[in-house]
Order: sequence, then structure tokens, then C-alpha cells
Amino acid sequence: MEKISVFDIFKIGVGPSSSHTMGPWRAAQRFLEAFTQQYPIEIVENIEVKLYGSLAKTGKGHGTDIAVILGLAGEDPVTVNPDTIFDIIANIEKEEQIKLKNIKNTPFIPAQNIHFLRQETLSFHPNGIRFLIHTIQNETFERTYFSIGGGFVVEEKEEKNQLHTTKNVADALPYPIEKAVDLLAHATEHQLSLAEVIFRNEQYWRSPEETRKGVLQIWHTMKECIYRGAHTEGELPGGLKVVRRAYQMNQKLIGIGFGKYQNADEWLATIQSQSADFQKILKWVSCFALAVNEENAAFGRVVTAPTNGAAGVVPAVLMYYYCFCQNVDEQKITNFLLVASEIGSIFKRSSTISAAMGGCQAEIGVSSAMAAAALTEALGGTPAQALMASEIAMEHHLGLTCDPIGGLVQIPCIERNTMGAIKAITACHIALESDPANARVSLDGVVQTMWQTAQDMNEKYKETSEGGLAVNIPVSVPEC
Repeated sequence: MEKISVFDIFKIGVGPSSSHTMGPWRAAQRFLEAFTQQYPIEIVENIEVKLYGSLAKTGKGHGTDIAVILGLAGEDPVTVNPDTIFDIIANIEKEEQIKLKNIKNTPFIPAQNIHFLRQETLSFHPNGIRFLIHTIQNETFERTYFSIGGGFVVEEKEEKNQLHTTKNVADALPYPIEKAVDLLAHATEHQLSLAEVIFRNEQYWRSPEETRKGVLQIWHTMKECIYRGAHTEGELPGGLKVVRRAYQMNQKLIGIGFGKYQNADEWLATIQSQSADFQKILKWVSCFALAVNEENAAFGRVVTAPTNGAAGVVPAVLMYYYCFCQNVDEQKITNFLLVASEIGSIFKRSSTISAAMGGCQAEIGVSSAMAAAALTEALGGTPAQALMASEIAMEHHLGLTCDPIGGLVQIPCIERNTMGAIKAITACHIALESDPANARVSLDGVVQTMWQTAQDMNEKYKETSEGGLAVNIPVSVPEC
């Protein structure tokens, strides 16, 4: 059984893509770590990077080359200042050299050292990346990695379950979960909420205090991301000339006093104090989701949830809960994120969270299912109702394709996060008014169906920009 923590599903990093940006970034770091465990960094003469499949086809628009360069240069997606990213890249291009691990200056011209092999796909996964170091001793050190979605990376021939297991494989979680039926059985047998089951499992990795602190850091990062996105105007990078809309929506919804807030908490307090009818709440949910994914598209700080392309759904629904529901405190926020993470884990184990494998149903669909379950339990639903809400949300995302225009995580990706958030809220309220005993479709059934649909889906609808909107809307695609 693959053991997946809340912090595997929710990762702090940089946009625009978990599979095309964060994954290759981590792969670059792992490659240099593997090399320096065997050789001194000083013997490097030059380095090559080869991108395959979806990483090659949409890598330019998704910033894969930028991520690889940053990883090789010793930057980390959790700590790098997003405002400095393009300056770092520009300096490397100007100097035509890269300081590997921030130690060894090495000749490097991105256009020559990074190869986008658009016609080649490696067998294990569409997101393949190969690194080669050529040494002054005329030796070549080579490793191949796969970015399998959500920022997860596996090395060629590496067992997936080895990636997450931080203890001996003989160690067991208090409540082992492979499928949704397992999660429900544990909650029912031990009279626990879903959040309580998941929280106890997290103690396999760390203390309760560390888990609470880490989850609240995720919440803080999501909150700050929404705040930044809702207070930043202008045009998104990449050439599509997409204008940020969260700023405009925020300005209209706040009204008098817009721009006076010094931080996210002051801004949110104002939102909470305003009277909000159904239409205004809908607009705020859309504003929250747009804010996150506009930040994501601009290489801002985001949290995978479970991916970058779908990073706005869970935060938008959580913010809906925080702003428009009663008596929401840090413990309830922690519980919300714990439940959401486990639903993402269930999809990852039995299906996929990679758009390159399953289309956008694997990203927006999964994130909507995560948010629906979390909100349902947060609003007093039973464990069975929470899983029912998750199933409803995914059921109505089945078959959703990934067809980004120009290979950028902008159209239709940004708006799709608003749709996923609204569907999650709708699914929650349907489930709260339903008896799960009468449900004809289980969450495990819809997970299996999603995987079957992913396998049947035409390759051109899996993050390649070779079908759908990507070919019907004429744009100038960045050259690879």
C-alpha cells in the first residue's frame, strides 16, 4: 500500500504546474544529489537535459525549462523568492553559465543544453526527463525521472511506493487506507470523523504538534496566495495577453475602502463583516479561485491541491467556509485540509492526479472531489455523506480534457478552478440533504471509472496542446 501524507498532497511551491514545473524542479535537485553522492561537483564539464512527451510538448508554456534551471542552480521551490525567478534566469542566459547547486560554475546555454524532444515519449509515463552530466574525465553520469503529477517524482524503474515511505515498509499506519471503503470502515468502526482517522494516521510520520503546525502553514500559504492574487492587477506572462480578473472582482465586491488593507486578515475580516446574498457569495468564490490560479500562472507561490493547475479549488472552497460559515477556527481549518488530502490520496492510489495521464478530470475533478468531502464534514455531514459529496463532484467532471491554449496554464485552466469550486459546494449541499444508503454510485466506483476514462481518452487531450481549444483558438505558441 502506498503511504501518502497530507504533506505529499499539499506541497508549497511555485507555479504554474506541479507536473511540469515542481516535478522537474525536484528531479533536477535529486539528480545533482545523486551525482554528488558519488563524485565531486568540481569534475562537471557540462550538463544536458532532455524532455520527453508532455514535458516537451507543453514544457515551454508550463515553465519546465525555467524549473529545471532553478533546480540545477540550487534554488528550492519552497524558499525561492518568486519575484526573483526571471532575474535569475536572465542572468544565467546572459552569462551563459550556471552555478550548479550554487557551487560550480558550468557553461550553460538553455536553448542548447535543454532539449524538447516533442516526438519522443518514454514508456513509463508521458512526463519523462533525462539528465546527463559529462565530466572532465570523459565519463557520463545519467539519470531518468518521471514527474507523475502533483509534484511527485519517481526515478526510472523505481517502485512508486518507495517515494513516500519514510519508515520500514513493515511499519503500518494505525488505520490503513487503500480505498474510500477503508476510510469509511475505520470511521464507522471506531466512531471517528474522517479528520480524526486521518490525523491519527499522520502520526506515522510526525508528532501531532508538527502536523497541526504544518497544516496551518498550508492554510497560511493558501490565504496569502488568495490575498496577493486579489490585489494584483495587470497581464499574465506568456503571450496570451490574459488580463487578471480577481483584482477587478475584488475591487467591485469590496466597494468603498478597496486597497486600504495591510494584510490578508484585515481584508478577510471585511469580507466576513459584509452582508452577502447568494449571488455575491458566488462571485467571491470565483474571485478566490481566480486569485490563486492567476498567481499560479504568474509563477507565484501556491500550494498543490493536488496539483498546481487545480490549486484554486480547495482554497476557494475553504475560504467560502471561512468567510461565510459560522465559528470557523484553526482546528476546523486543519480538519478540512486533512479530509481533502486523504481524498486526493485515494485518487492517486487507484487512479491518477496527472493531467498528462488522465486529462483535466485528474486535476480539477480530483480537487473538486477533495473540497466537496472536506466541506461536507466541516458542515456537520457524516463520513458517508462526505464521501458521497466527493463522488458527486467527480462524477460530474468525468471525461474533462486537458487542452491548454499555447501550452500555458491559463486558458481554460484558470476559469476551470472556479467551476470546480462551485461544483464542490453544490455536491456538498446535495449530499447533506441525502441518505448515502440510497446512493447508487460509490466513491470507489467513480475512482475506477475515472481511471478507465483516462485510459480511453485520446492522447491529444492529455496536456499536449494537440487537441480541443488548443488547436481551435489561434495563438502564437512559444517555440521549444
